[in-house]
Amino acid sequence: MSMRQLFLQHVAQTSDFPLMIEVEKAEGIYMHGTQGERYLDLISGIGVSNVGHRHPRVLKAIHEQLDKYLHLMVYGEFVQAPQAQLAQAITATLPARLNNVYFLNSGTEAVEGALKLAKRHTGRTELVSCRNAYHGSTQGALSVNGSEGFKNAFRPLLPDVRHIRYNHLPDLQSITTRTAAVIIETVQGEAGVRVSENDYLQHLRKRCTEVGALLILDEIQCGFGRTGTFWAFEQFGIEPDILLCAKGMGGGMPIGAFIAPQEIMAAFKTDPILGHCTTFGGHPVSCAASLATLQTILEEKLLEGVAEKAALFKELLVHPRIKEIRNCGLMMAAEFESFEVLKAVIDRAILNGVLTDWFLFCDNSMRIAPPLVITEAEIREACAVILRSIEEAVGS
Repeated sequence: MSMRQLFLQHVAQTSDFPLMIEVEKAEGIYMHGTQGERYLDLISGIGVSNVGHRHPRVLKAIHEQLDKYLHLMVYGEFVQAPQAQLAQAITATLPARLNNVYFLNSGTEAVEGALKLAKRHTGRTELVSCRNAYHGSTQGALSVNGSEGFKNAFRPLLPDVRHIRYNHLPDLQSITTRTAAVIIETVQGEAGVRVSENDYLQHLRKRCTEVGALLILDEIQCGFGRTGTFWAFEQFGIEPDILLCAKGMGGGMPIGAFIAPQEIMAAFKTDPILGHCTTFGGHPVSCAASLATLQTILEEKLLEGVAEKAALFKELLVHPRIKEIRNCGLMMAAEFESFEVLKAVIDRAILNGVLTDWFLFCDNSMRIAPPLVITEAEIREACAVILRSIEEAVGS
């Protein structure tokens, strides 16, 4: 049987139409197929490969850790240098109050841990999130997702969850002294890259403080440099009580984290002990890869080119079929008139060697989120292919 047949027969599927691209090797911004195909990756594995595929510094860190040890003990018991060094490096990028890091395997696990922590610390039960929010697929994370279509088949979910409209100031009055936490994407991702307007996030921060609710910022997609600052919230003049990250932090390895002040995180120590636990969270190889990723972003000054690269995409992607381009740094959405038009363009672009995608809750917008290492020449190549693909698929 071919690999494609094995994939379809034995690997659990999440849709009836997987992309079915068979990759033999990936490096930088390119993926290479088994028959000599080359794909320019414009979505970074959905926000993961911020420093590109198989960055040399990440590979070196992985190899060095492999020679020392792999899993030793469940999380939080042994002193492991990769965890301690990564935690120190992450907190050095943050306001002093955010000084304690809990490492996990993924973004959705970070969401789960943060929700538990907020309820435990405040003694409250209500959770507030936004419509069209995406926070993960496990039952707690799914409960605070903002799309009913993704949730209805799995009810009952967590009780006492309220949804508000992103960027809608009057809805902030729904946050009360019953609210344990508001969880919100600093930049909404699956809604099609929606950015705070009219000081919305500042008003949200103020309201949470007034009623004693914790503010959880989900930067699983928009963190680790994606928006042009290391953390997206730096652009909005606010600080969260709990910060979530994953995806781009691992350089291609699985890792996530939630970060909070030590006095809040201490709620997991007693009544009961082990209030949150994980076997593989903070795996030493993933932590070593993440530290190398963080150092690469900062030391190779990848943040400095983000705004210029995003501007070049917007300058080049001009076509009657593109109605609007929204962005926060290299987290971009190019809007088309319908899903049917966009899907035809995406399929043609893949055939032409450029991999793009759409958004779960905004399926008429093309996802553009390339590795931060993409060059001007590669941006021009990608845009030329997209424009050609539009003409070939749907014309003007």
